[in-house]
Amino acid sequence: MDWYFKVLRNYVGFRGRARRKEYWMFMLVNLILTGVLSMVDKMLGLRVAGDEGILTAIYGLLVFLPWWAVQFRRLHDTDRSAWWLLLLIIPIVGWLIILAFNCQDSTPDENRFGPNPKQVI
Repeated sequence: MDWYFKVLRNYVGFRGRARRKEYWMFMLVNLILTGVLSMVDKMLGLRVAGDEGILTAIYGLLVFLPWWAVQFRRLHDTDRSAWWLLLLIIPIVGWLIILAFNCQDSTPDENRFGPNPKQVI
């Protein structure tokens, strides 16, 4: 949970770098919380439009900016500009490329976006 709260505290931090662990732990907690909120929405019968639950929609809106910021920093960690996120416009192929970038290890030393977060304690 520390990694999740670290991302939430740095919700407008679009500069710097984010380790793989920071990104994936944030995504894991997001997935779990979204699932739990979705079940609560279904149990309580809370709907916004169609099958979308109101609690899930509110949570999605609240974590959108922190997710976007950690995604920027994750690409910076692999020495890529955030402009690569435009690939998300391309269904499936673009998504797979961004997924592959998110799975890559950090650049070993300092890059143009800052020092390696694995070495900074």
